[in-house]
This record gives sequence, C-alpha cells and structure tokens, in this order.
Amino acid sequence: MSSPSRHILTAPAWPYANGPRHIGHVSGFALPADMFSRYQRMAGNKVLMVSGTDEHGTPIQVQADKEGVTARELADRYNRVIAEDLHGLGMSYDLFTRTTTRNHYAVVQELFKGLHDNGYVFTKTTMGAISPSTGRTLPDRYIEGTCPICGYDGARGDQCDNCGNQLDPIDLINPVSRINGETPVFVETEHFMLDLPAFTEVLGRYLRSKQGEWRPNVLKFALNLLDDLQPRAISRDLDWGVPIPLDGWRDNPNKKLYVWFDAVVGYFSASVEWARRSGDPEAWRAWWQDPEALAYYFMGKDNIVFHAEIWPAMLMGYNGKGDRGGTPGSLGELHLPDEVVSSEFLTMEGRKFSSSRQVVIYVKDFLERYDVDALRYYIAVAGPENQDTDFTWSHFRERNNNELVAQWGNLVNRAVNMAAKDYGAIPEAVDLTDADRALLERSKAGFAAVGGELGRSRFKNAVTEAFDVVRDANGYLSSQEPWKIKDDPVRKGTVLHVALQVVDDAKTLLTPFLPESSQKVYELLGGEGVWSGMPDLKTVSEDGGPDYPILTGDYDRAKATWESTPIKPGVPLAKPTPLFKKLDESIVEEELARLGGDGS
Repeated sequence: MSSPSRHILTAPAWPYANGPRHIGHVSGFALPADMFSRYQRMAGNKVLMVSGTDEHGTPIQVQADKEGVTARELADRYNRVIAEDLHGLGMSYDLFTRTTTRNHYAVVQELFKGLHDNGYVFTKTTMGAISPSTGRTLPDRYIEGTCPICGYDGARGDQCDNCGNQLDPIDLINPVSRINGETPVFVETEHFMLDLPAFTEVLGRYLRSKQGEWRPNVLKFALNLLDDLQPRAISRDLDWGVPIPLDGWRDNPNKKLYVWFDAVVGYFSASVEWARRSGDPEAWRAWWQDPEALAYYFMGKDNIVFHAEIWPAMLMGYNGKGDRGGTPGSLGELHLPDEVVSSEFLTMEGRKFSSSRQVVIYVKDFLERYDVDALRYYIAVAGPENQDTDFTWSHFRERNNNELVAQWGNLVNRAVNMAAKDYGAIPEAVDLTDADRALLERSKAGFAAVGGELGRSRFKNAVTEAFDVVRDANGYLSSQEPWKIKDDPVRKGTVLHVALQVVDDAKTLLTPFLPESSQKVYELLGGEGVWSGMPDLKTVSEDGGPDYPILTGDYDRAKATWESTPIKPGVPLAKPTPLFKKLDESIVEEELARLGGDGS
C-alpha cells in the first residue's frame, strides 16, 4: 500500500476528437488509469485524475471536410460523444475537459514562452508537405512511405514504428498521403523547433533513474531514441490550433502550435482548470510542485515517445533544467512524470481495429449490450498490459460466464441467499475452526498482495490475486457444506458469517476493477451511501466560449477504504438478485456477423 495522503496525479492520454472511441482505445489509456486511481483513493491518497479530448490538428480538419462541417463543429460533437462514453465506463475523472478552452490556450502559450525564454525553442526554415489537391499542410503522421533507415514499408512521416527512429516526411522513400494517396509537394516554410538535442544529457539521467521502475517496453524504447534526438517542429501551417504567442506570429492566421505540443500540456492545463473550478485556483500546485507528489501517465504504446521523452523535455526546458540551464517560468518548477504506463495494442478477432472496415465495437454499442463491469474485468485480466492481445467474443463470453457469473456472482448469491433464508440477517461467528481462520487470514492477506500489484499498475496480477480469494471462498463453502448442517444452527451460522466476511473483503479487493457491481454487494450486506464514487457528466461554461460537457466527481464522499472491515452480525439481509448476466452462446455468432470483412 502507498504511504497515506500522498498527492498522486493520474494522467490518462487525451482521446482524439475525430470519432467515437472503441474498446481498443480505452483498453490502453482509460480503464487502467481508472483502476489505478480508484485503488489509490481507497488507499488514502489524494488523487487528481485529469484529461480531456484532444481537438486540434489537421486530422480534425480532414474529418470535418469529409462530414461537411467546420473543425469546431466536429470537435464539439465528438467531445460530447467521448465524454458520454467515458461516463458510461465509470471513469472517475476529477476533470475531463477539452483542448479548445481559453484556459488551455493560455497555459500552452505560457509553456511555450518559458521554453522560448530559456532558449530551447528556435525558428528554422524546413520543407513542409502540402496536399496538391487542397493546398493544405499534411501532418507528418498523415504521410507514409519507406523508412530510409531500416527499409520498413509503412513508416510514418514523424516516426518509424519498426526501428523507432524519428523521421521527417521529406526523408521517406516514395511518400504518399494517407488521406487520398497522392504524392505530397514539399515547400519551404518557417517553423518553431523544440531543441530536443539540448536535453540529451538530462533526459538520459532521468530515464536511467527509472530502471527497474518502468515497464521494460517503455524504458527500452525511450532509451533507444536518445542516441539520435533531432529538433522537432512545434508549429504548423494551419488555421486550427493554439496561436503562437510572439510578436509577428500571434496574429498570423495560418501558423499555429502543433497539436502534439499542445495536447501534452493538457495534463497541466486541465489541472489548472480543475483548481479554478474547485474554488481554489492554486490547488493544482500540490500535484505539480510538491516534491513528494507522484505523477503517472497512461497510454497505448504509440504514445511512448511523447510521454517518455518530449513531455519530460518540455517540462525540463520550462523549469530551466535542460543541458543549457535557464530559469523556471512564471508558474515555477513543474513535476516530471514518475512513471509512464504504456499498454500494448488490442486487436479484435485477429485483426486490427478498423472503423472503415467495421472491425470494431464502439464503447457506446458495447455498453448497450453488455455489463460495464464485464468489459472492465476482461481488460484487467486479459487486456494488452504487456503484450499485444486479441479480443475475441468467445473469450469474452467465457470470462464473463466462467469467472464473473460462476465464481464471483455465485459466491455472493450462495452466501447471501443462505444467510437471508435461514437467519434473515448476518449470523454470528462462534468458535472458529482452523479452516475458518485460514480462509479469513487468506482474505486479509489479499489486501497487501492485490494492493502491491495495483500500485505497480500490474492489473492482471492484481485481479487474478483477488479472484483467487473468491475461488478459495467457493472452495471453503463446498467443503463445509452449510446447506447440509441441519441440527447445529450455531455452526452453520459461523460458516456463513465467515463466507460473508470474505464476500465483503472480495468486494473491496475487486472495487477498482468492478465498481458498479461492488456497490451492489456493498448494499446487499447492509451498506448505505456511495461505496466507490462514479463520475458526473455536467455542462459548464467559460467566459467568451461555448458551453461544453465535463466529467467530474466528488469522490471524497465514497466509503471505500483499502482494508478488511469486520461485518456486523444482525444486519438484515434480503434475497439477492444476480450480479452479472450469463451470456448465451448465440452472442458470439451475432457479434461476429456484425464485424466487417471476411477475417482474411
């Protein structure tokens, strides 16, 4: 368990607002971050979980053109869709906002000015890619070709996913636009560059200090990139984005800060917005300037470079801690990431998720047909935590039926039902046997074991350990056979008391993964009020801007704590209803029929 009352920033990656999110997206940035945050709150820490929709850049403009709307209209629509999806998943954000707020613009510009003042930003004339048919700038990621370093066919204009090297679009062999397949035209343009080579030494020390703490895939990838850091453009020829806050630039309608630069600043700007909305505009400092605070960033592996290298470099530069020194910006020194928790990729039925090919299930569609906790459990126990993983409907059904229904749901149902039927309340425990004590000790020991894994973002190990407690409790009931005890109500009551105590413990151990069903178990055992807080979806306004939805929540009201709490004999019990729905075999064929393509 973590030390009590530490300030912990949980920073899930910002989903891009050019379409609804599917379960592959949320398996990386969303659900792991929420499981981690719920545990940390239960352990007594002060969590600030912030993020929002990422709404700038050419991809938004490209999608808006396809749909015949403005970039702002598109961002407004998908900001709401994504906020509703994350609300449905029970994502316990303190603030889920967006990057098109005046607050965000101001904070991004402040970070830029701090970097500029310390000499870590400079201008350079580069060759920019233009679409011949539209005249618009093509973002680096929308250009593909052959990598000039390793020969990989399918490298992007900013990076080769095969060898990990940073690239420029003009370096690609046979570059083409991913939007329409045309060959881009390269023209001279002046841009601001982040001087990444000026962070080589400090980034190296920073990353090497994380040996043994970070997931090996993240650290290895980041360390490999240190050998060839190149200046990276942080402005683009666009009319949709954050203005550059310097004389001669701020009023240029066709020059904006690049979307990747402004998106990572969002973790900080969202903290500032949260503080203002909380009534204490300085409250963000506890998470960003307290030396004892911790910051954890959650994302898919395609985002490692931005979170393990570029964002730390930006913070170092603003703090005046790059290789050339400097002085902190006007807001003071800001805290670097303590851990970058990156998941691998989730595929579906052996294929990459693809909206265009309908190899996809969107969050909204999933939640209309299945329990939210069924998805949360599947991602925890079988998600892409440390290797690429394939989601199959048959595997999802098996996990739901064999584990949630037959193990956990069955334990709750058996124990509560028997006690309600025979005693009408939680019975007393009298004269515990060795078997009784062994199970109770096993259950209590689960808190240190599960908590230790959750604190290290090892979700599969954590939920497996929690389910081992459930299996042991089922085994105890099967061996004690309370349903056969006819003439000794004291012994029967003791067995059921022990089983109910472990049900209560298991409910707590499973709360980070299964908050909705854990609330139900809490109420079944006589609990009142909120066990583990759920987010609220609210509409807010900003001076001079449109209304927009946010996710927020008062999680301090929640009763959940990370410990075994003795149950009280005499608390009335009623016959329970099933916790989870058993899924028929037919759902596999139905869902496969919804998928596009032939699977080849």
